[in-house]
Amino acid sequence: MKHIVITGSTRGIGFGLAERFLEKGHTVTLNSSDQERLDEALCRLSRYKDRVYGVRGDVADRKSMELLFYSAASRFGKVDIWVNNAGIGQSQKRVWELDDAFVNRLFAVNLLGVINGTVAAFNGMKLQGFGKIFNMEGHGSKGSVIDGMSIYGTSKSAIHYFTRAFAHEARESGVQFGAVSPGIVITGLLLNTVSEPSRESRKWKGFYNLLADEVDSVSEFLVNRMLATTRVYECIEWLTKRKVLFRLLFGTFRRRDFFAS
Repeated sequence: MKHIVITGSTRGIGFGLAERFLEKGHTVTLNSSDQERLDEALCRLSRYKDRVYGVRGDVADRKSMELLFYSAASRFGKVDIWVNNAGIGQSQKRVWELDDAFVNRLFAVNLLGVINGTVAAFNGMKLQGFGKIFNMEGHGSKGSVIDGMSIYGTSKSAIHYFTRAFAHEARESGVQFGAVSPGIVITGLLLNTVSEPSRESRKWKGFYNLLADEVDSVSEFLVNRMLATTRVYECIEWLTKRKVLFRLLFGTFRRRDFFAS
């Protein structure tokens, strides 16, 4: 039985990952900066009450992440897998249209949060002698550019480099690392990016209907790969170039509308 800690795991892909790990018989520690959301998530997973735990904490604060690791390890005796999943998105606005406070918060969560989580988990895993750390990527990780997603994409591009660099520096530690690319997943974060009734939003809704997937199918694939990997550094990718090409060619057969009211 493995013990998995997932930051930002009260909804979306984070919650989906937690459910899949629990279904497979493992133990999971949830995390959120919002106690109410954390309580709600724990309630939804109450059938696993002996194997699920929750710790409130802000990923932007290093000490909070250190507390998360040691609280989780004390509860279940170890931490086998740590997933830096917490993140916030942006509405499709140009950089100069975004409020300065929002930009600072996005980088604090999406980038600094991953750095804090990685360092806290790594230091704890070095002491126990084993463990895996996975960082969630997203749009921008591979250099693609979408107008109106520049700040979000910049944060994910930085995560891609950071994960590779950290894994290289820690290659003799016995701790494993992974970059996880879930593709386009229908979550509240994605829905918020196309919430405004504009021509641009309508265009992207059609694109997402063609290429996006629901949480359950993506999380099942990712969980299986996280558990199975044995490499020092692993890239786990759901929406591969081959899948994209297939869907672009035969997408009319999918006939789905994730945005129907």
